[in-house]
Amino acid sequence: MKISQALAMLAFLAASCSEQYLVNGNSSVQSLEGKTLYLKVFDNDEMRTIDSSGVVHGKFRFNGLLDSVMMGNVFFGEQSVMPIVIESGKVTLQIDETMQSATGTPLNDSLSNFIRRKTQLDDQLSELPHRQSRLIMEGYDLQEINEVLDREARDLAEKNDRLVTNFIRSNYNNVLGPGIFMILTNRLQYPVLTPQIEEIITHASPYFLGNPYVKDYIRAAEANMEKMRSQ
Repeated sequence: MKISQALAMLAFLAASCSEQYLVNGNSSVQSLEGKTLYLKVFDNDEMRTIDSSGVVHGKFRFNGLLDSVMMGNVFFGEQSVMPIVIESGKVTLQIDETMQSATGTPLNDSLSNFIRRKTQLDDQLSELPHRQSRLIMEGYDLQEINEVLDREARDLAEKNDRLVTNFIRSNYNNVLGPGIFMILTNRLQYPVLTPQIEEIITHASPYFLGNPYVKDYIRAAEANMEKMRSQ
């Protein structure tokens, strides 16, 4: 066999060992028209771009080969637009002003359902100050208003935390668990073990605890907690 034929065969075998992902995107956000979106994955403590696509007439597309399922994120410049699971199959990605979704593959369907439920809870929380103003204008007692809305806020916050915790725990053994854990902890000022995070990691699977981000976070959080106890 000629060397060129052998190299071609090796390239074919390497490609056949990989699977293909395809993301067909639609955007109704006017500010994205004509701009470039980037598909990134977390790699060695940073976000690495694996594909990019311009938005033309509200359409864009990502595609490529993958050796394993990965958690990714769609970026516009340095701004994260939405998370997405990069897995074998065809994904339909929808970006609107108030909602984003990625559907068509099992993990993306699960992720989109989770995002939809969480968005509903977030919207209800953000509506409480508007309700307070409206009730004040209608002449209700301020103390009574605050007592009622404070109870609702605590209830919604508890439901939100429970939704996130249960979703991570039910996805310990795939990329969604560590991926959502990363999003949850990135909102904290520094690594720390909150009651919610302790609950998540207490009965976590080896797959979850072995994730590089999760492992590094727990190590840093435990060190920070020790420092705080010694002060």
